[in-house]
Amino acid sequence: MEQAFVKNDMMVWCLSAVFIMSLAITGLLIPKILLIAYRKNLFDIPDARKIHTSRVPRLGGIAFVPAIIISIAMIFGLSESDTVIRSGDIAEPSMPFGICGLLLLYITGISDDLIGERYKAKLAMQIAAAGLMLCSGLCICNLHGFWGIYDWPQWSAYILTALVVVFIVNAINLIDGIDGLASGLSAVACAFFGVVFACSGNTFHALLSFATLGTIVPFFYYNVFGNEKMRRKIFMGDTGSLCIGFILAYLAVSMSDVHIRGVFSGFNPIVVAFSPLLVPCLDVLRVFIHRLRFHRNPFMPDCSHIHHKLLALGLSAPKAMAMIIAISAILVAVNVLLSASVNVTYLLAGDIGIWILFNIALTRRILHLRHISRLPSNGSFL
Repeated sequence: MEQAFVKNDMMVWCLSAVFIMSLAITGLLIPKILLIAYRKNLFDIPDARKIHTSRVPRLGGIAFVPAIIISIAMIFGLSESDTVIRSGDIAEPSMPFGICGLLLLYITGISDDLIGERYKAKLAMQIAAAGLMLCSGLCICNLHGFWGIYDWPQWSAYILTALVVVFIVNAINLIDGIDGLASGLSAVACAFFGVVFACSGNTFHALLSFATLGTIVPFFYYNVFGNEKMRRKIFMGDTGSLCIGFILAYLAVSMSDVHIRGVFSGFNPIVVAFSPLLVPCLDVLRVFIHRLRFHRNPFMPDCSHIHHKLLALGLSAPKAMAMIIAISAILVAVNVLLSASVNVTYLLAGDIGIWILFNIALTRRILHLRHISRLPSNGSFL
């Protein structure tokens, strides 16, 4: 019993330390990135589709991967001396391949933010990163009753995992449309994953979750509360969204294969793994279907996301962001609690139905406001 308490205390110490280190490193890097961006004129130029109206650097994501890797590496270094925790407690076989995939997307994102990349090239790099994850043997090996499926063939698991990873990366990348939205949704997911992994005794994934949360917090501050006139505002760019999306996909796939213990032991692992990503995934799925329906390229940006609808209703960007994040947090809580007694297939069907009804209600409200001449006649978000 005493050893269990000591181990729990060490876990809390490690998670707190990795969070604080990641937060501090990111907090130190972002001002330097802002300085370089303004000196070298590296900006995200506003256009008709974008919400911002002034030039803002879009290189905030460059700080993410170094902060995460350095903070976790420090914990590994401390663990080697047995003064914190044994390295065996935080060893993870999929880690080397995961880092390779993350660095691949990190380089791709930097290239896109600096000189631009075609979506086909970015998609190829996402598939390659997903392939690297599969090389470690990490995959969705058990659907835990979704569509009545539990264990299934390895090749099917690999195909589904690759599709899920690419889809999640694109979901985070494409929902990054207003200040704080992608980072806020990602912070909710990281905090949830970190708590579940910690309760299950999975040290490495808990460290990764809290390190990622630590790097998101200072960025969120600069992104939402930063003043562009004071040169204190920054966007994450594709570097940030691709890397955060890949980390979330890695954590979700890992969660689906983890034996969940502690207070979350009675809940369905598939629901626990993917509920934090429901809002961005359902939104991107609806947008893809919407674009294909009107014969548009599903990978080309437009104004059809959920935040565009809320803005069209007259909500400010901060209110729209807060509302979407609140919806995501509520969905996570409700789905996880219901997963103990409701079939996962019915849960997903209910989520899709609620999302469709919510979007229909928003569309009707927008059409009503347009009818009484309170909105311009731009229907790209419908």
